[in-house]
Formats: sequence, C-alpha cells, structure tokens
Amino acid sequence: MTRDGFERAVIAVLRPVVIGCFLIATLLPFYSMLMLSLRPIEDLLRRPDSLLVDLGELTLATYADVLRPVAEGGQGFLSLLGTSAIVATASVALALAIAIPGAYAVSRLEFFGRRHVSSLFLVVYLFPSIVLAIPLFVLLTRMQLRGSLLGLVLVYIAQTVPVAIYMLKNYFETIPAGVEEAGLVDGLSRVGVIRRISLPLAVPSVIATGIFVFMIAWNEFLFALLFLVERRESWTVSLGLAQLSGSIEVPTTVLMAGSVVITAPVVLLFFLTERLLSQGLTSGAEKG
Repeated sequence: MTRDGFERAVIAVLRPVVIGCFLIATLLPFYSMLMLSLRPIEDLLRRPDSLLVDLGELTLATYADVLRPVAEGGQGFLSLLGTSAIVATASVALALAIAIPGAYAVSRLEFFGRRHVSSLFLVVYLFPSIVLAIPLFVLLTRMQLRGSLLGLVLVYIAQTVPVAIYMLKNYFETIPAGVEEAGLVDGLSRVGVIRRISLPLAVPSVIATGIFVFMIAWNEFLFALLFLVERRESWTVSLGLAQLSGSIEVPTTVLMAGSVVITAPVVLLFFLTERLLSQGLTSGAEKG
C-alpha cells in the first residue's frame, strides 16, 4: 500500500470516530439537561446518575412551574423572557443602526486614520468586562439610568458596536466599488447608495451581525446583575436563572427546565438562520 493510500484509509476510519466524539461531547450535556428537566423529582432522587429514562414518566410540570408568575407560586420566567427579548431586540436594532453607516464609512470613505480604525475597534475587547464595569456604573448612575432597561441597552451597544462595525466592514469591502459608483452617476446620494445597493447586497452579513449582538444581549449576566439587581421587576432571564441556581429550595429539575427555556430561543434562532449566518461570518474573509 502506498503512503497516500494508507493516509486515506486512516482518515476514512478516524473521520467518523472524531465526528462521533465531538457530537457526544457537544450533545450529551444538552441531552442530560433536557432529561433532567423532564424527569419527576422522585425518579431523580431514586436514580440520580441514570441517563436512561422511562418515556412514560416524563412530565412538563417543571416547565409550568418555571413559566408560572411569581404571584402564583412559580418562577416567573415568562416575564423574564419578555424582558430579555425587549433588551436583546432593542440592542440589535440600535447596534445595527450605528454599525451599518459606520462600517460603510470605514470601508468606502477616505478620512484621517481610516486604516487604524478597525484595530482601534478591536482594542476594546482586550479589556476584561469587569474593567469597564466600574466607569459604566458611575456614568449611568450620574445619568440616572442605573436600574433601567435603557441603560442596560446602552451598555450592550457600547460592547457590540465595535465588533459589529468590524464584521460589516469586511463585507462592504467585497462589494464592487463600480456598482456603487454607477448608482452615484445615476443620481443617487451616498445614503441612497447604501440603502438601495450596498445594504441589500450585505443582508447575510447584517443578519450574522444581528444574531451575534442578540446572543450577547440575551446571555449576558455581569452588566445585567450590576445595573438591575435592585429592580426585580426588570430582571433579565440570565438573572432569573442565577437566582434559581443559588437557591437550595429549588429542585434540580426546575433549574434544568429554566436552563432549557433560556437556551431554546437562541438555538431555534440559530437553526432558522444558519445558512445566512454561515455566509455572513465567512464573507469578506479573504480581504478582512
């Protein structure tokens, strides 16, 4: 057997093994979390280490407990999900409203320091979040926005706009400049070129960037705790889950149900937009 044939045979054997190991490592925690959320607490106490469950014993009572309002004895996750959805959606809308014209300006317009802007944007991510927490806390306190959802949205925008501009800039650079110049010759303004030509062509990258911002705003915990801890009615879903995990009175099944409730919207959003997300994340890779 030649060396090439031997390598092909080894790869043919190792490929499914490696893929299977990755699938097990990725899916097993989610499977365990899902099964724990569906098992009755009595069964969990009898067999705490078992991953095999009787399908006839599975129950949705834990999800009803998690979603039920606090006034009715539940955990109130339904209102927490609504708050997180408002915060995440507002963060995406405002971040894209700022990042799209900013990315276009960096990729197309000539100005002093243009070549260094992208590097300066990424420098923001060299600092740990806790370093930015103190000045942001002081600033929002003086602006009387601490404890408000608007203040939290502003914090998320400050976090995500730099990388959003960097992601969109790479895609705008792949759009032929001649197409935009033709629009300018036909009488379009620069804003018209962005709205009618560049933005429709950049839809995959815009969607990928929007999902990126959404996931950060949906899962973020540190700033939500820092700015909303005093107002229980304004808590996001990450704070609600942290409260469950820190309580000895909450059964493990309820905690796992809360984890599934938090994870499901992001997973569903990812699968619905997976094709556009893949295109957007790889767009501009050669020039970026």
